Amino acid sequence: MKKSSAIMSLLISVIVLFYPSTSYSAKVPKLADEASIDSVINAMTLEEKANLVVGTGMNVARVPGAAGATYAIPRLKIPSIILSDGPAGVRISPTRPESSDTYYATAFPIETLIASTWDINTANKVGSAIGNEAKEYGIDIMLAPALNIHRNPLGGRNFEYYSEDPLISGEMAAATVKGIQSNGVGATLKHFAANNQETNRMTIDTIVSQKALREIYLKGFEIAAKKAQPWTVMSSYNKINGTYSSENRDLLTNILRNDLRFKGFVMTDWFAGKNPIAQMKAGNDLIMPGGSLESNIIYQPEVIINAVKNGSLDEKVLNKNIKNILKVILKTPAFKGYQYSNKPNLIQNAQISREAAAAGMVLLKNDKSALPLNKGTSIGLFGNTQIETIKGGTGSGDVNVKKVVSIAEGLQAAGFKLDKELLKSYTDYISKLRKEEQYKPYQGTLGKVIPTIPEKPVESSEIDAAVKNTDIGIIVIGRISGEFKDRKNEKGDFLLTDAEQKMIDQISNKYHAAGKNTAVILNIGSPIDVASWRDKTDAILLAWQPGQEAGHAIADILSGSVNPSGKLATTFPISYSDVSSAANFPGNPPDNPAEVIYAEDIYTGYRYNTTFNVKPAYEFGYGLSYTNFEYNDLKITQKNKSKDSFTVSVTIKNTGKVPGKEAAQIYVTAPKGKLEKPALELKAFGKTKLLEPGEEQTLKFELTVKDLSSFDENQSTWILEKGTYEIKAGASSENIKGTVPYVVNKDIVVEKVSNSLAPQVQIPKVF
Repeated sequence: MKKSSAIMSLLISVIVLFYPSTSYSAKVPKLADEASIDSVINAMTLEEKANLVVGTGMNVARVPGAAGATYAIPRLKIPSIILSDGPAGVRISPTRPESSDTYYATAFPIETLIASTWDINTANKVGSAIGNEAKEYGIDIMLAPALNIHRNPLGGRNFEYYSEDPLISGEMAAATVKGIQSNGVGATLKHFAANNQETNRMTIDTIVSQKALREIYLKGFEIAAKKAQPWTVMSSYNKINGTYSSENRDLLTNILRNDLRFKGFVMTDWFAGKNPIAQMKAGNDLIMPGGSLESNIIYQPEVIINAVKNGSLDEKVLNKNIKNILKVILKTPAFKGYQYSNKPNLIQNAQISREAAAAGMVLLKNDKSALPLNKGTSIGLFGNTQIETIKGGTGSGDVNVKKVVSIAEGLQAAGFKLDKELLKSYTDYISKLRKEEQYKPYQGTLGKVIPTIPEKPVESSEIDAAVKNTDIGIIVIGRISGEFKDRKNEKGDFLLTDAEQKMIDQISNKYHAAGKNTAVILNIGSPIDVASWRDKTDAILLAWQPGQEAGHAIADILSGSVNPSGKLATTFPISYSDVSSAANFPGNPPDNPAEVIYAEDIYTGYRYNTTFNVKPAYEFGYGLSYTNFEYNDLKITQKNKSKDSFTVSVTIKNTGKVPGKEAAQIYVTAPKGKLEKPALELKAFGKTKLLEPGEEQTLKFELTVKDLSSFDENQSTWILEKGTYEIKAGASSENIKGTVPYVVNKDIVVEKVSNSLAPQVQIPKVF
């Protein structure tokens, strides 16, 4: 018996040795921690590997309306993770067929407004609220924030982006990422990179210099990646100097992984790129959205499987991509088994949205102290958007909310008295047109589409009655844009319509004739023409697209319960022809561009205005307050000369009569040298606390030699050239309050980076 048992044991040992896939083999590994990843990958079949690097489509059963999901492998304890838009809040379906519950999310202000707060604490707070809603709705990764540059004011998705300046874009994005990820859900930096238009966005070839890329279009991503370590990055649709971003190893490996030290995983934008194998090799780990074999002309997992089998894709590359994905999956709520509630704190988050909205509104004009308004002021409110107030842009940046507080509702709730007959005429007009087929809302690719209706004609008798019955006339001008389409330098878009111009003319003239003021509220996502009409009105409040609490936040500013402290993070030109990229947007040929040449190079926004003395309508950093501020004692402190950093400090004093906050900006004018530099560049910013009249606060800013350096294309190096740098504190790019010198005695090589993304053609210099 003992002998036969020994023989049996020997036979089992031989079977296990030569046939490890039998039931006698070692236990199948499970994903548990980073140490387990390699063994889990080794246990995966080729089919499982190919599926894991491709999404499962846009029909997400667990969270309807989410943007996509990844492939689950239950036998290895790899869950499916859910990804959701977007930059202004969680975008999911508000209703579900099997449930009577609702799943509304909070619509926060657009990112351009968030940047206009000049307050990273506000960005962080909004990010934290978005992350909380994501987690409670079962979402693992938010596809936000977006931080492409406002290269041109007609960019259709500019509202989703922060600024024309990479520093404020990067700092706001970093704060938002930290806020989102504080909840244990991931954030995504997008769209990487140079994705600054919607026209032919899937195929457009961005022709841009290495210097402009490094100093303008990659800099914000560098700041956010290094400061906040987002879980993921989304590669963009466009090509950069001839190669699709998602297939570009220079961009995704040499720059993102090596130069910017990014450690998460990279995903494509939805349906981006052409070649799954090139994407895998470039370092684009996840292809989105994927989908079933039936729904795909090119079924990406099958392409990847065949490529491994025929040797055109090394399986080691596939394994590396999977490892990047699994490292992130380990951190997700789905992997940790979080029991989400589907009940985020929408009431609390609405208040956060309201506070953020008020903090980022910009008072552009306030002659004769037309604002704030006294309690109980009677208002003649004009303009369609007083009722159909625009919370944000369209497309993936939209949010399904229970209710948007209109401007009319917000003003009434704050105790202002609206002319009832005038309000009724607008309500009836809009209600009537919405019943017409051409103006009925409909379901589009990315949610509800609400066609814009013509501005209601205002009869002279209506204006006369309003002037007689009210203390002030307020005109609301609205604009909306979104994915798939750029804006136009036309009436009704960048330019006002004839009806809008007539409305401003007639209302201002009649109110002024009666000795009363008028004001304009701009409910817009990007700059429009203001120079042609601003002299006709007494006050202009740039409310942007302020999220679902729009009316309340606007009332907070108009009433003075919140002192406006927002400042422009994007320039308002006098005319569109004054924009540095106007001649090269959206590309060539203009009607159906194949390429867009960034001929303006590093001279975007205020860099162009200040270098070439082009006067804007309202400059970068501009914004008024109901009080006044004084800048004093600007100085530089450097305790140790061998260190590569120094501190700039400035004291801000409230010299007015009401409490307020001030956003202070630190600019640098670099000395002339071998490297081309703009006349002025933002290098730091900060916002004071709420200062009481007579109160002051000293703000301190840490600057490094990297902050002052310029990019040398010939050496792929950041260099600080010798000379005297002028460190400037300003209330805006054109309102400099003080200057101190900073002397660099010799050229300093600050950082060597990869020689990547060189253009294949000569880029013409236009300035």
